[in-house]
Amino acid sequence: MPKAIPIAIVAAETGNATPVISSARVSRRHFLQGSVVLTGLLVAGTPIALLAPSRAWAVELSHIDQNQADAIMVLARTLYPHKTLPDAVYALVAKDVDAKATDPKTIDVIKTGVAKLNNAASGKWNDTASLSDAQRTAIVEANQTDPFVLLVRGQCVTSLYNNEMAFAHFGYEGEAFSKGGYVYRGFNDLTWLPNPPADASPPVA
Repeated sequence: MPKAIPIAIVAAETGNATPVISSARVSRRHFLQGSVVLTGLLVAGTPIALLAPSRAWAVELSHIDQNQADAIMVLARTLYPHKTLPDAVYALVAKDVDAKATDPKTIDVIKTGVAKLNNAASGKWNDTASLSDAQRTAIVEANQTDPFVLLVRGQCVTSLYNNEMAFAHFGYEGEAFSKGGYVYRGFNDLTWLPNPPADASPPVA
């Protein structure tokens, strides 16, 4: 597996100073007018941290604001909950939705959808400590046909799972065709299943 992280995630360490955050919440810093940067730290010793050149990560957004980016990440985690999957991967969803927000119609879908979720959560959609997982799920289910929810749900399929960080986290070793195929590369590596009984594979007569 390539020892590199996606272009969307960039190391935040520069020089002697390391502009990172120590808490699990996503924060921002502005270095260009109109831009938002999501930043955070990867947990030391995890597969993703071992893959990345730095524990610090940062994702720059150009079209959506901080509140919208946070709402997208919370929605993505509600739709596809993986407790140990770091914010760095969920930030890719926000980045890819941001890339689509180049026209007024999409911006309006995002703005209206975020407001709708926030209203349903009594203004606390982005406050992860205020609502339980069940409450968030109920809100999403009640708005499952909303264009914003559909936009984020559709983006999650590729943004969350089709990247090197997700591969490292879930243990996916990548395609095998270029490496000789699965017969010669892990076909019998079923370490996550118990050995089958002897009568499951009777001898060939």
